[in-house]
Formats: sequence, structure tokens, C-alpha cells
Amino acid sequence: MLKETKAPRYESAYHEAIVNVSYTHNWCNDKVKQAVSPYDITSQQFNVLRILRGQFPNPSTINFVKSRMLDKMCDASRIVDRLVHKDLVIKNVSNYDKRAVDILINDKGLNLLKKIDNEVSLSAILSSNITQEEAEQLIVLLDKARGKF
Repeated sequence: MLKETKAPRYESAYHEAIVNVSYTHNWCNDKVKQAVSPYDITSQQFNVLRILRGQFPNPSTINFVKSRMLDKMCDASRIVDRLVHKDLVIKNVSNYDKRAVDILINDKGLNLLKKIDNEVSLSAILSSNITQEEAEQLIVLLDKARGKF
């Protein structure tokens, strides 16, 4: 009779950490999606609006938005076009470079973000499960994992 060998679930603690970070990333994204969906925007649109608000009153370019987006696989141009269609941002030909397009969040977009800020606590996604001190430790560890130190 052959002895069955069970492979460990993970090859190492590092492997388990990678899987856990990825799983938690998806869990957080789902929580954000649930939080913003009542406002008729996606989590990617929410991210773009926040980027544009951070630049306001200065316009941004698609390349700038792409560089700041959390999800690098998203099509920033398409997301911006949807936000224009929802009348949350404005696109204009750049005054400095006629080949470029300036993107600016408008009052409706700013008001929507203000409403979300007042009604939704993104901090609550984690604060119900970990302490402030643990969140600070997590920040340090995640920065360290990315070689930020």
C-alpha cells in the first residue's frame, strides 16, 4: 500500500502571505464596491473622481489619472468617458498641448464625493476588525513588503 503524501497548503509563510494579501485586496475592493454602488458609480469611477478632486482646481490628463489609479489594469479613458456621460467630469482640449485632453471634476462630481464622504466611512471597513495600532502596523508591513523603506 502506497503512503499518500499531502502537499502543504502553502510552500511557505511568504506564499501564504501573498495569497492572504491578494484575498484581502479583493475583499476590500468588494466592500468599497458595495459602499459606492448606491451612488450609481463603480469603485474605479470613485477612484478616478477622488484623483481628480485631489488635483482640483487644476485639470489632469489621462496619463496622470492612469499613474495614480489603484487598479492599473483599468481603462482610464473609458472610465473618464463614462464620468463625462454621467456629467461628473469635464473633458477639454488642453490649452498648452492641442494633442492632449484636460480632465476636470465639475461641481456635480465634487458634490457627489462630498455626499459619499458624509454618508460612507471607508475606515469602517477595517476599523471594525482591527485597532488603530494594528492598522498602523499593517501600513508599515505592507510598505516594507513593497520595499518602500
